[in-house]
Amino acid sequence: MRNMLKEIKKRLENMEELVLVTVVASSGATPRGSGARMLIGKDGRICGTIGGGAVEYRSEHIAAQMLKDKASGEHDFTLTAEDVQNLGMVCGGAVKVFFSYIPAGDKDVLSLAVEAERRFSKSEDLWLLSELSDGGRMSIYSKEDGFFGGNPPEWTSEIMKSKPARRIWEGRDFYAEKIGSSGKVYIFGCGHVSQELQPVLSHVGFRCVVMDDRPEFTRPELFPTAEEAKLIDFEKIADYISICEEDYVCVMTRGHAFDFVVQAQVLKTPAAYIGVIGSRHKTAAVMQKLRDLGYTDSELARITTPIGLAIKAETPAEIAISIAAQLILHRAERDGRKNK
Repeated sequence: MRNMLKEIKKRLENMEELVLVTVVASSGATPRGSGARMLIGKDGRICGTIGGGAVEYRSEHIAAQMLKDKASGEHDFTLTAEDVQNLGMVCGGAVKVFFSYIPAGDKDVLSLAVEAERRFSKSEDLWLLSELSDGGRMSIYSKEDGFFGGNPPEWTSEIMKSKPARRIWEGRDFYAEKIGSSGKVYIFGCGHVSQELQPVLSHVGFRCVVMDDRPEFTRPELFPTAEEAKLIDFEKIADYISICEEDYVCVMTRGHAFDFVVQAQVLKTPAAYIGVIGSRHKTAAVMQKLRDLGYTDSELARITTPIGLAIKAETPAEIAISIAAQLILHRAERDGRKNK
């Protein structure tokens, strides 16, 4: 959503009219869940997707009409088995799509896009709030800075959750979606797998900090899309970073001893995910050393090892893909995304 807001800002400054198309509810095996978005301009789709196929195709045509009418509105797609066959789709279910018309040069949306970028850069947990009963009028909310834009009632803060949510109360209809997270992926060890992993994770929206105790492995040019490459002492992690409940940890240092040292420290944090690279034999040895330190089996169960989905990966690039896939799955489950 960050890039989409940047695109909205650019287009509005060029005095273009837009329609923001949002899936606000879905059920069944629909192509995309609640929160999927695409941006439509006078020449058609600009960016984003709500899943492709006939629903997206029809939505593009509805959005084009909304541009002509300078209007906002909601449309229901109920895809029965017969509909799926007639539409040539592989998915069924029901989808509610909201079309929000944005006039050229809209000063309120321009201001919101600027403020959203400021909050994104501060790494805040950030929500986008759309008042569907007012044409999709947008606001943003973060716990640190509160509301910006529109005039949302205080009760809307109750729907600011990890999962997208919609609530109608006292004649007002709001849809909230989390669009920014304070969470990061902390990657310990900057070897071959890390060099393959970090760009993939960054490409799918994870904010990555890579760390090593070897200066030659923390050169910025090795990780140009990382948020930061840090030279650290593995024995003193807390001196360099503070791991919170929104963060992910990937441990892939150059040896058993350093993996053990890192794990012994990150187990004391509330990290959402702790993954460790290595063979099952290596894992068993490290786990026993952690037990000797006093960690219980329930505490050790927080560690995912060997890290990554079981896709028979062998090369650093393949292993990176397996790890990225596992983090995507973990993030999706936390966000409440449905299975396909």
